[in-house]
Amino acid sequence: MQGNPTDIARQLLAIESLLGSAEFVPAKRNPLPTLDIPAPAQAPAQAQAGPGENLSPEQKAHALAELDAKEIRGCKKCPLSKTRTHTVFGEVNPNADLVFVGEAPGADEDASGRPFVGRAGELLTKMIHAMGLTRDDVFICNTVKCRPPNNRPPAGEEADACWDYLVRQLQIIQPRVIVTLGNPASKGLLMTKIGITKLRGNWQQLPDIGPGLAGIAVMPTFHPAYVLRNYSPDTRGKVWSDLQAVMARLGLTLPKQNGQPTKTAEHE
Repeated sequence: MQGNPTDIARQLLAIESLLGSAEFVPAKRNPLPTLDIPAPAQAPAQAQAGPGENLSPEQKAHALAELDAKEIRGCKKCPLSKTRTHTVFGEVNPNADLVFVGEAPGADEDASGRPFVGRAGELLTKMIHAMGLTRDDVFICNTVKCRPPNNRPPAGEEADACWDYLVRQLQIIQPRVIVTLGNPASKGLLMTKIGITKLRGNWQQLPDIGPGLAGIAVMPTFHPAYVLRNYSPDTRGKVWSDLQAVMARLGLTLPKQNGQPTKTAEHE
């Protein structure tokens, strides 16, 4: 964190207010800008357009619904199909500029069929609100669409079985930024063995995992479940710093806090 002492103190107070309190009052809604954000200068050219490149929001919503209804809900590619209650496709905005990708559904998600609805989901919602957004503004999903027993990490064959589903979701949505939550999502999408402790806070580029996806900006950060287990000012501050970098990349402004003027997030 850089700047004069007054700004630093204000930022620390904002972090505590946004992520550290038991009660949370969402910031004023901060819609994503409609203007195109230039791709990072170092991003490779996308040689092939993705399936969602020229689709309207309505067409994207239909394509996602088809993928869910016709393929994912009845999927039996791996043993998780025998133990799940519901598949968890993802939600909510088919035309989102920002996509959050987690690891796998937990017990609450398996019961409801919705992503991030348990305690970790509550914290993710607070994180999204802290950015001046709502869940309706973004898309949230997991690398694996069924709950592994006892919430264990997904096995290799399970992640492989769902890989095509995740790629196609991203191809349809065509986000500007992806936030990967935790080790499995970050390592899987970035095709790396580097752990989240070293990856987080550093902009990455999505590899060429499918037409139209190479070069999308990726911000790895800690999974909300990890934040809950390590609920310290240091951990929360790092996550908030990562989210601020995402806001800067998307051209969002910092929400007003404690009567302080709104600040413009600086672009990377």
